[in-house]
Amino acid sequence: MPAPKVPDGEFIELWKTLGGATEVAKRLNTSLAGVHRRRRSMERKHGIAIEASHAKADAYKHLTPYAHKANHLLGHLNGQVIVFSDCHWWPGVRTTANKGLLKLIRELQPKAVICGGDAFDGARISRYPRPGFLDAGPTVIEELKACKERMEEIEEAAGRAKLVWTLGNHDQRLEARLAANVPEYEGVHGFHLKDHFPKWVPAWCCWINDDTIVSHRFKNGVHAAWNNSVASGVNIITGHLHQLTWRRITDFRGDRYGVDTGTLAEPMGPQFVNYLEGKRPQWGSGFAVLTFKDGRMLMPQLAQKWDEQHIEFNGKLIDVSGE
Repeated sequence: MPAPKVPDGEFIELWKTLGGATEVAKRLNTSLAGVHRRRRSMERKHGIAIEASHAKADAYKHLTPYAHKANHLLGHLNGQVIVFSDCHWWPGVRTTANKGLLKLIRELQPKAVICGGDAFDGARISRYPRPGFLDAGPTVIEELKACKERMEEIEEAAGRAKLVWTLGNHDQRLEARLAANVPEYEGVHGFHLKDHFPKWVPAWCCWINDDTIVSHRFKNGVHAAWNNSVASGVNIITGHLHQLTWRRITDFRGDRYGVDTGTLAEPMGPQFVNYLEGKRPQWGSGFAVLTFKDGRMLMPQLAQKWDEQHIEFNGKLIDVSGE
């Protein structure tokens, strides 16, 4: 049974007064799951954390409930935003799409640059077993060094642009492994991924204006870009699936877009060759350029690898061999 549609303010006050979801569910005569869904929805909507004021909750105030912000709000923005994702950076590998990203950041000077997640791969701390005696991939410290080098290049190119990182499932591997095995080290500098990239704001979602959200993942499947926008009701920019595509939804509210930002890696790169067992996936190497005018997002533009020396963007081939 869903939580009754009481006003947001009344729901928040009930939560604080009654001490949490269990008592709110009893008061509203609804399910515990419905109350939690309503709370999460309001946290996303308002960019806040709705916490209980009950004494039981007070006992845990010394703990940080969220390692990263639930939502980072860029506020009202006009101009361009570049979103890249799924880099899975590998030591010694600098892809054509990666070079193209640096070149377009310098040329376009966007208002914000957003890493859409999975910058870190975590090959050796994967939830999947090592594929026999095949290469286990680089060590964690080697991966972190590669990520640091690539991110610093982007920071330098971005200049004054805002830098946001919406965390991906691969990014979570570092902290998840440490939290599961050495939880007593919580809070030690370096044990959180964000400690290694201090110039980037870590969050699960990033809101641009009132109708565009960037998040690592939402729906899955070949039609995810369409389904994401249908289900969210806003422009939604995701990675995770590496598909590099966009779909437009048109209804009585106007147009909105679902965008998959592809991968900054090579689809058949060393990160994936054993994982894919030699198969060629429907992945695209590139990133997305978003333009906002009068607070609205225009039709998205995608930049993609053309060959080893060029990316394709805005109907032109751009030489990136000098990057």
